[in-house]
Amino acid sequence: MADLSTFPITARWPAKHPDRLQLYSFPTPNGVKVSIMLEEIGLPYEAHTVNIGANDSWTPEFLSLNPNGKIPAILDPDGPDGTPLALFESGAILLYLAEKTGKLLPADPARRWETIQWVFFQMGGVGPMFGQLGFFHKFAGREYEDKRPLERYRAESQRLLGVIEGRLKGRDWIMGEEYTVADIALLGWVRNLIGFYGAGDLVKYGDLVHVPKWLERGLARPAVQRGLEIPPRP
Repeated sequence: MADLSTFPITARWPAKHPDRLQLYSFPTPNGVKVSIMLEEIGLPYEAHTVNIGANDSWTPEFLSLNPNGKIPAILDPDGPDGTPLALFESGAILLYLAEKTGKLLPADPARRWETIQWVFFQMGGVGPMFGQLGFFHKFAGREYEDKRPLERYRAESQRLLGVIEGRLKGRDWIMGEEYTVADIALLGWVRNLIGFYGAGDLVKYGDLVHVPKWLERGLARPAVQRGLEIPPRP
C-alpha cells in the first residue's frame, strides 16, 4: 500500500482509506466534474471537503498539491506504474480517470480526439465565460456602474450556448449516442448558469431546444445526482 503520509496535504485532510483515490474538492461546477466522473466509473475514492469559502485552497497543505490554489485535485495511490500520482486541473483529471479505467472516452482514435476537443472547449471557453458572467450578474460585479463587462460575458456565454445547441441537434449527447467525459465537463456549468447564477433569461436559455433536453437527461442520471452533492458543503 502506498504511503500517502509523505504528501503534505494529508496532514490537513488525513486519508481514512489510503488505498483509495483521494479527492480534494468542493461542489462547484469544476469540482463536481470529478465527483460525477468517479461516481459514473465506480472507482473507489475518498472525498475531502476543501472549503473555498474559508480559503482552504490557499493553505500550504493544499498548495503543496496544487500550486494554483484551485479545486479540484486528486491523489491517486495507484498511479502509473503503481506509484502515487498527484494531479490538478479538472480537465486533466477527467482524461486521466477515463484512460485509467477505459471508460467514458471512446477507444477509436478519431472519436477519442473529437471528445477531447469538447473537453477543451469547456475548459477554455464555457468555464471562464460562464464564471465571469456569474460574477458580473450575481456577485460583486453587479455593483459596477460600467455594464460593458457584463454585456461582453453575457454575449459570449449566449454564443457558447448556441455552439452547444448546434452540436446537440440530432444527438442525445455531445458525442451522439455515447455519453462521455465531454458531457460531464459541460453539465455542471450549464446547470450553474441557469440555476445558481440565475442568468437563464440573460442568455435566452428559454429559446434553446436541444440544450435543455440534454441537461435534463444528464441530471436524471443517478451518478450525476450523487456527484453534484460530493463532497458535502460544510
